[in-house]
Amino acid sequence: MSATSTYEELKYWYLRDHKLFRVLSFSQIKQLCIIVGFKKAKKGDVIYFSSSDVPRIFLLKKGNIKIVAIDEDGNETIKDIIQKGDLFGELTLENDRNSNEYAKALTDEVAICSFLMSDFEDLLLRNPSLALSYTKFVGLKMKRIKNNYSNLVSKDAKTRLYQFLKDWSENEGKRVGNQVTIENYLTQNDIAQIICTSRQTATQLLNELETSGLLHYNRKEILIPDITKL
Repeated sequence: MSATSTYEELKYWYLRDHKLFRVLSFSQIKQLCIIVGFKKAKKGDVIYFSSSDVPRIFLLKKGNIKIVAIDEDGNETIKDIIQKGDLFGELTLENDRNSNEYAKALTDEVAICSFLMSDFEDLLLRNPSLALSYTKFVGLKMKRIKNNYSNLVSKDAKTRLYQFLKDWSENEGKRVGNQVTIENYLTQNDIAQIICTSRQTATQLLNELETSGLLHYNRKEILIPDITKL
């Protein structure tokens, strides 16, 4: 099998396995492979900038990515953590030149499929069932982001950290009884940005959790002996 055919086959399986595209037939997915870009990235690589002249929709197939928003003063805040199977980029199908954000790989061996926004719009117009599936997918994502924002506004830093650790444990943790182990790909500064506090405060709160025996933290993993105590 040639490198080109292997590459096309890889794109096909990546798309077929995603719940968004399950409404499409075999031949439709094969056609979709023609317009899909594919790339790999390593930890620290920047995937895209919102100010790009060629807006795209991205689908993460492997690894983890952070979406970082930059305010007018140059301060950075982690807007979202993207996990396998998630979409990111110009999800509203509008190229917002006023937004200022970028996506960066958090883990090694990141794999991404992408569509030009114009191609993706055409795809939705030709496939009403896919358009409905996409609307639901994005709606749920926006609801989650809204809930996260609500938690940031209404809760103190300690409560936000606890909630973040619980959500992270539920989404990616390996659980044995009440003990949870999480592969740690976030720095303490990343965690601080996610819960919208200073790095100093985040470090202090993590140290307090360690001292009380509620958490064991290192650069490779986070161990929570009893998730019900958080």
